[in-house]
Amino acid sequence: MNEHELLALLKSLDVEYEYHAHPAVFTCEEARDHARNIPGLHSKNLFLRNKKKDCYYLMSVQADKRVDIMRLAKMIGETKLSFASSEDLLEILQLTPGSVTPFGLVNDRENRVRFYLDRDLTVDRVGFHPNANTATLVIDMQNFSKFLVHTGHTRIEIDVPVREMSS
Repeated sequence: MNEHELLALLKSLDVEYEYHAHPAVFTCEEARDHARNIPGLHSKNLFLRNKKKDCYYLMSVQADKRVDIMRLAKMIGETKLSFASSEDLLEILQLTPGSVTPFGLVNDRENRVRFYLDRDLTVDRVGFHPNANTATLVIDMQNFSKFLVHTGHTRIEIDVPVREMSS
């Protein structure tokens, strides 16, 4: 489902959001330059897989968090996590690098992906890409939950561990 199809779906589900167009962004640093006037919390989304490559995880966290992936793996019962390949991202969520978003869960019809949401993102409206990195949708958790119910995914809220800065 592309951006236009997603927006039509959200309208049909009576999901309220704010749409903010911007130039294509591929990193949090690039997004920060264009997000100054976009309200709400800004997110980054990590598409991860386990060591056996048989479990996939989508982690939505605050954009400025430095995630400790080793501690995160232990928290969710895995021995090791790594970034999934761009081929897996395209096959499972029909997204490309730079466009990773929980709205891609609509394309995971087999429910292969577990969705984790950083608790820090649950207190305000959050910005996510609409399956394309040329816009941001700002949405509150009540409306976002309507979308998740439609996809058959649940959100697992966790306190995402932060990597300590080395001195």
